[in-house]
Amino acid sequence: MRSLLKYKGVSTVLAAVSAFCVYSCMYAFRKPFTAAGYEGFTFLKVDYKIWLVIAQTIGYTLSKFYGIRFIAELKNEKRTITIIKLIAVGWIALLLFAIVPAPYNIIFLLINGFPLGIIYGLVFSYLEGRQTTEFLGAVLATSFIFASGFTQTAGKFVMLTIGIDQWWMPWVTGLLFFPPLLLFTWLLGKTPQPTSKDILLRTERRQMTRSTRNDFIRTFLPGLVLLIIAYVLLTIIRDYRSNFAADIWNELGQGKDASVFTRSEIPASLVVLVLMSLLILVRKNINALLINHAVVMAGFLVCIGSTILFTTGIISPFWWMTLTGIGLYMGYVPFNCMLFDRLIAAFKYAGNAGFIIYLADSFGYLGSDVVLLVKNFMHLENSWTLFFVRMILIVSVIGILLVGLSAAYFHKKYKVSTPLLPNQLKYA
Repeated sequence: MRSLLKYKGVSTVLAAVSAFCVYSCMYAFRKPFTAAGYEGFTFLKVDYKIWLVIAQTIGYTLSKFYGIRFIAELKNEKRTITIIKLIAVGWIALLLFAIVPAPYNIIFLLINGFPLGIIYGLVFSYLEGRQTTEFLGAVLATSFIFASGFTQTAGKFVMLTIGIDQWWMPWVTGLLFFPPLLLFTWLLGKTPQPTSKDILLRTERRQMTRSTRNDFIRTFLPGLVLLIIAYVLLTIIRDYRSNFAADIWNELGQGKDASVFTRSEIPASLVVLVLMSLLILVRKNINALLINHAVVMAGFLVCIGSTILFTTGIISPFWWMTLTGIGLYMGYVPFNCMLFDRLIAAFKYAGNAGFIIYLADSFGYLGSDVVLLVKNFMHLENSWTLFFVRMILIVSVIGILLVGLSAAYFHKKYKVSTPLLPNQLKYA
C-alpha cells in the first residue's frame, strides 16, 4: 500500500474514491428514513414525518455550530477513529428509534443528526489544500448528490423487497452500509499529507484558534456575510427538495417508483463532477475564486429557467426535478469545497477551509429549520410542489444578487491587498 501511494496519481484516485464512499455510506445512516411516509401517524396534529425531519435537522444544525470550533482545532491523527465512532452513535440512535414507540422516538432522530453533521468536515480535511483539491472536492460533492437519492432508493428497497417496516428500515439500511464504511474509512486514513508544492500553491492548512478564527471573520466580514446569506438560501431549498422528495414525487405521480430518487440525481452528479473538476486547470487562485462565484450564479439561473419551463408545461416533472437538482448543486457544491479553499489560497491566509464551511453550514441549516417550522406550523402551503416552486423563484433571484456583490467585494479586496512575494503572486 505504501509503495503504491508514492505515485501521486494513485494516491489522488484512492483518496477521491475513499472520500466518496465514506460520505456515501454516512448518508445511509441519515437519509433512508425520508423514503418512508409514516402515513396515519401524527403528533400534536402535525404529520409525523415532519417531526422526524425537523428533529434530525435540528440535531444536524447543532452539530454544525459545534463543528465550527471542532473542525478548526481538529488534530489529524484522530480523524479516522472519530469518523467511525460518530457514525456508530448515529446508527445506535436509529436502533433506539426502531425500538421506542412513537412519539417518544422522535428524540432519537435529533440524536442521530448531531454526530453525522461532523462527518463532512472530517472527510474534507483529508482533501483540502492540494493542487488536486478541485477534483477531490468534486468527487466528494458527487457523493452527497448521488447518495441522497441512492440511500433513499436503498431504504425503499429494504421496505418493498425485503419487507422491513418503516420503523426498522433506517437501522437495517445502515447495517448494509456499515462494513464498507469501515473499509473505506481505513483507506481514507492512508491519504498522504499535502506536498511542499501543494503548500506553495494552496497555502499551508493549520489548526485555527479562537483568535485566528475571529481575525479571519473580521478580515473578510462583508464578503462572508454576502456568501453566507446566499448559502443559507441554497441550503433551504436543497434541504427541502432532499427531505421531501418522496412527497413531491407523490404529488407528481411517480411516488411508487423507487428508482426515481437515484435516476433524478445521476445527471447532477455527473455535471458537477465534470464542471468543478475543470477548475483544477485554473492555476491563479483569485481567478478560480471568481469563477466559483460565476458557477453559483449559473446554478441559480438553471433553477429559474427549469422552473419556468415546468410551470408552463414545456418540460416534464422528471426533468424539472432533475434540472433543479443540477442547478441547486451547481450553487451548493462550490460552497462545500472549492470556493472557500480558493479564498484561503488567494489571500494566503493560514487556516483551514473546514472552519469556513462549518460557519456557513451552521447558519444554512438554521435557516432550513426555520423554514420547515414556519411552513408546517403556520400552514403556508399544503402542496409540497407549489411551495418548492415559489421558493426556487424567489430565492434564486436574491441569490444571484448576493453572489454578484460578493464577487465584486473579493475582486476589489484582492486588488488593494498587500502585495505578495513574487513566487506567490502568480498562484494567488
